[in-house]
Amino acid sequence: MNLISLENISKSYSEKQLLNKINLGINSGDKIGIIGINGTGKTTLLKIIAGVEQPDEGKIMKGNSVVIEYLSQSPEFDPNDTVLEQVLKGNSPEMRLLREYKQVSNDKNVSSDRIISLTQKMDALNAWNIESEAQTVLTKLGITDFNAKVGNLSGGQKKRIALATTLISQSDLLILDEPTNHLDSDMIEWLEQYLNKRKGALLMITHDRYFLDRVVNRIVELERGNLYEYQGNYSEFLVKKLERQELEQANEKKKKDLFKRELAWMRKGAKARTTKQKARIDRFEKLNDELENESSTDRLEISVGSSRLGKKVIEIDNISKSYDDRVIINNFEYIVQKDDRVGVVGPNGSGKTTLISLITGKIKPDKGEIRVGETVKIGLFSQETDHMDESQRVIEYIKEVAEFVTTADGDKITASQMLERFLFPGPLQWTPIGKLSGGERRRLYLLKVLMEAPNVLVLDEPTNDLDTETLMILEDYLEEFPGAVITVSHDRYFLDKVVEKIFFIDKGGNIIQNNGNFSDFKEKFTFEEEQQSQKHILNIEKNQTSSTDTRREKSKALKFSFNEQREHEEIDGIIAGLESQIMDIEEQINKVSSNHVLLQQLITDKETKEKLLEEKMERWMYLNDLADKIQKQKG
Repeated sequence: MNLISLENISKSYSEKQLLNKINLGINSGDKIGIIGINGTGKTTLLKIIAGVEQPDEGKIMKGNSVVIEYLSQSPEFDPNDTVLEQVLKGNSPEMRLLREYKQVSNDKNVSSDRIISLTQKMDALNAWNIESEAQTVLTKLGITDFNAKVGNLSGGQKKRIALATTLISQSDLLILDEPTNHLDSDMIEWLEQYLNKRKGALLMITHDRYFLDRVVNRIVELERGNLYEYQGNYSEFLVKKLERQELEQANEKKKKDLFKRELAWMRKGAKARTTKQKARIDRFEKLNDELENESSTDRLEISVGSSRLGKKVIEIDNISKSYDDRVIINNFEYIVQKDDRVGVVGPNGSGKTTLISLITGKIKPDKGEIRVGETVKIGLFSQETDHMDESQRVIEYIKEVAEFVTTADGDKITASQMLERFLFPGPLQWTPIGKLSGGERRRLYLLKVLMEAPNVLVLDEPTNDLDTETLMILEDYLEEFPGAVITVSHDRYFLDKVVEKIFFIDKGGNIIQNNGNFSDFKEKFTFEEEQQSQKHILNIEKNQTSSTDTRREKSKALKFSFNEQREHEEIDGIIAGLESQIMDIEEQINKVSSNHVLLQQLITDKETKEKLLEEKMERWMYLNDLADKIQKQKG
C-alpha cells in the first residue's frame, strides 16, 4: 500500500538547488536508507516528507490516516520534564490517549462515564503497555533514571530520549535522521534488531554502512539535485551504482564524440541563416552545457601533507584518572608506535573521551605520566563543533591555519583551492559557517585539522554526521597516513576498515587490549552487563589473554612455501598483464559498438578477465600481508 508520494518536488536555498523535480513513492514495508554527500539536501528531503518544511514546487500525496513519526537531528525538549514524561509526549493516538487518561484519572470531578469511555478506548488501542515499553526501550538505550530532569542530561542522552519517543510511537512511517549517533555498538545492534522486527515503513539517513546493510531494502541517493533509487541493501547499492556510473560514462563518451563533430562544424564558420543551422547551433550549446555540468564532480579529495615523525611518539606510563569517587582510567600503560591504528571502544560513559583528552594533554592524569616525542604534532578531531564562530565565513575559518597548503604530492595550493577539493566551491566559501549543514561543518572542521599537517591523528567519533562517500575517502586517507591514528568510534564498519588494535574500556576504568579490528574483537569477547553494578564483565574464550596470543604468534615461525614464494615474485606482473588486457578489450568495445555479436563476445571476455583480476588481487593482498609478517618476525 502506498503511504506517501512525491511528484516533481523542488527546493532551493539562496542560489543552491537541493532538489530538482524529484519523484519518490514510499510503500508499507519499505525500509529506505537515504545517502549522499553532506549538503545535498538529505535532511531537507526528510523534513518535506515529515511535513516540517514545504517544497518550493511539486505535489505531496499522503493518505489521511497515515501517521508519520519524525526524529530530527536537533529535537526540542522541555528541561523541566522527567525522562518518562518527555518520552510519553509523542503524537501517536495511543500516547495522546494515555496522557488524557492519566490527567482524567487524577481529577475527582470527572464523571465515571468519561473514565469508562477512555478505558474502552485504551483497550481498543492496546495503549496500556506504552509506559512499560517506553521504560524497556530507554533501558536498552542506556537511560535507567526515568525521573531525571531532561535539562540535567547530556546532549547524547537527550538524543537517545528523542529516539525512544519516536520508536515507541505507533506510526505507519518512521523517519529517522542519523539515529545511530550517540549510540554505542551494543545499542546499535539492538536498534538493528528492533527495526527489523518493526512493522511499518522506515525512512532514514545514516552513515553506518553495516546498519544500512542489515536493515534497509532500498537505497535512495541524492546527487546534484537528482534522486537515484536502488533496490536492495548497501552492498547491492554499491554494485548497482557502479553499473550506473559505467553506463553514464559510456553515454558521456558518445556526447563528447558528438560534441567534437559539432565543434568542428562550428569552427568552419556556421551561420544561423536557416532554421536547420539555428537548431544545430542550439544543439551544440546544449551539449556544451551538459558536458560542463557532468564534468563538475561532487567527489571529495583529501590530499594534505603531514610533518616528519621521529622514533618516540607517545609513552603512556601507568596513568589513572577519577572523577569524584568513580575511576575512569585505571593504571593504563602503552607505548604508541609510528604505524599504530588503534580503535577505542566501550559503553557510553566508560571514559573513551577522557582517554583522548589525557593523550592530547587537555586534562592531566591523577597518577602516572604521558610523555610526547619532540617531533609529534597531534591533530585532534573532536566530537563538538560548537567552538566554530557561526558568523565567520568558511574561507576566513580556513585561512586562520594558512593561506597556502602543501599537498601530499608536494604541490603548493591556495586555501581556496583546498576548500574546493573538500567540496566547498567558490560561492560556498563566502557563506557564514552558521548556514552550513551539520555534515558540512564536520567536513570543514576535518579540513582545518588536516591542514595543520599533523603526524599523529586523534579522532573522537569522526564518523558522526559525515556522509558515506566522505567516510570511504577518509578511510583510504587514513590507510596511507604516515603516522599513528587513535580513534574513538561506534561505527563498526569504520573500525573494521581502519584499525588494527582495539582498546576496550570497561565501567571500572580497565583497558583491555586486543590485536585485530572490531569484528575480531567481538568474536573473541562477549559482554554481560550486571543490572545492579552496571559493570561490564569480560568473558575471555579459552581463558587466553591478548598477551598470550601475542607470545604464541611470535613463537610460531612464519614462512613462505616454495609455491607461495614463486607466486609472490610473479604476481605483480600477472596483475599488470591482466589490467593491460582489460584496457585493450575496452578499446575494442568502443570501436565495435555496431557489431553486436563481436561486442557480446568482448564483454564476456572482459568479465572473465575482471573476475580473474579480482581473484589475483585478493591473492596479492594475502601474500603481501604474509610477507610483512615474515619481515616483522625477522626484525
